[in-house]
Amino acid sequence: MHAPPTDVAALPPQQSDEPARTTPRPSAEPLEKGAGPAWWMWAMASGLFLVYMLLSLRTHERLLSHSFDLAIFEQAVRSYAEGHLPVSEVKGPDFPVLGDHFSPVLVTLAPLYWLWPSARTLLVAQAALIAVSVLPLAQWARRALGSAAALVIGLCYGLSWGIASAVGFDFHEWAFAVPLLACSLAALGEGRLRAAALWSLPLVLVKEDMGLTVAAIGLVIAWQGSRGSGWRTGWRGRRAGIALAAGGAVCTVLAMLVWLPALNPNGSYFYAAFLGGGAGGGAGAAGGGFGALLQKVTIGLVTPETKVATLALLLAPTLFLALRSPLVLIALPTVLWRGVSDYQSHWGTAFQYSLTLMPILFAAFIDALHRRGTTAAGLRRYLAGAAGICALLLPSHAFGQMLQPPFWGTDPRVAVAHRLMDRIPDGARVQASDYLVPHLADRTSVSLYGWADSRPDPEWIMVDTGVAPQLHWPLSPVAEAISLNQVRQRGYRTVAEESGFVLLSRT
Repeated sequence: MHAPPTDVAALPPQQSDEPARTTPRPSAEPLEKGAGPAWWMWAMASGLFLVYMLLSLRTHERLLSHSFDLAIFEQAVRSYAEGHLPVSEVKGPDFPVLGDHFSPVLVTLAPLYWLWPSARTLLVAQAALIAVSVLPLAQWARRALGSAAALVIGLCYGLSWGIASAVGFDFHEWAFAVPLLACSLAALGEGRLRAAALWSLPLVLVKEDMGLTVAAIGLVIAWQGSRGSGWRTGWRGRRAGIALAAGGAVCTVLAMLVWLPALNPNGSYFYAAFLGGGAGGGAGAAGGGFGALLQKVTIGLVTPETKVATLALLLAPTLFLALRSPLVLIALPTVLWRGVSDYQSHWGTAFQYSLTLMPILFAAFIDALHRRGTTAAGLRRYLAGAAGICALLLPSHAFGQMLQPPFWGTDPRVAVAHRLMDRIPDGARVQASDYLVPHLADRTSVSLYGWADSRPDPEWIMVDTGVAPQLHWPLSPVAEAISLNQVRQRGYRTVAEESGFVLLSRT
């Protein structure tokens, strides 16, 4: 896997690009080699960081973060910080997190967790990782299209709905992939193939599916490298890209078929069931056999209509111009596995599933605008259209919450919840409601109340019976009430009951 960058080293950057790119556009700004981002790019990234951080922290402070996934990731990082392999009580008693998803990159957060042992550490780190990804894309856009275009594209990317959905829903390991993808794609768009390969390599440590994205980057590098001048240079580019593609694909296969099954208590890769035709109960589950597989990879990619709507929303901020760039092909692995999945959440625009597609699509947008060689007036029209669509979509996703007064208010129940949670001693074994678990994960061994795989007979139980009925999970309000009566009958005593919160102790 380390051979490709060495082989590409001799490629002259401009020789791997099409002839039109050897002459800068009139609006472009040729920069000195090695010149860093302009001050206003840092200001833009800093502003986006503050937006992401405020959204994440306010969501957490309002008791709206979740056991799945914020508490799971915090327990994994806490494990690394304590010097052992990651486990998560939320997933199950001493459940090995590396048997669920292959994300060893989380170990890099351990030093931060030593300094600030809290779920907030993960949320702030995620905000920083995503915000910094705007810099390589803006720098490339500035070189190719000019400062005004770089500013507009940077803001459209940074405030895009895919990023909003991810930032508004807890923390996820894909946050590490976003700056790596941005750096790799910017290098690839500028013909710096060796740098593109090097930036893509750490993606295999982010999550098991990212090896397929690395493979796609390798194939684009092979295509770009084959267009270098001279037989020897072209062969080196092809060989380097193909080696990177093969390495990425092998990493995904090994992770899904060897590493994850070996570490998973059930001896299998759990999420393969979503691609197997029955796990999610969705429309794609059409039985087994070749016919079902054929249906999944053809008509199943565009049915039900949710999938088509998601594809349209993915491309809309780029005015569908991303389809004119070969860089859009790097999005195919993610789009395809989401399309064939039986898990309905993979199909839509909620949660974190579109996060890694945003840098790819906006990189393709920059590349397409540069390839078109449009006039300054035409470029302004494209940018105005992209900005208009992004502004139109902004209120309908998580960033829109920040424009509503309730987002900045604090329910008095939050103070009650923290006061009761403070009565639970450090190191205790606890079961708690979904929204309370992330606030206990830094100092207790906490699992989810009502979850079948949670550790039985905890020392403490804290349940929020006042949450809205549609937000009750995993138990319905009726099932929760029955369960609380049962645990009281088993000897748990009521320590406190206030504002809908119930605190029980076994002692």
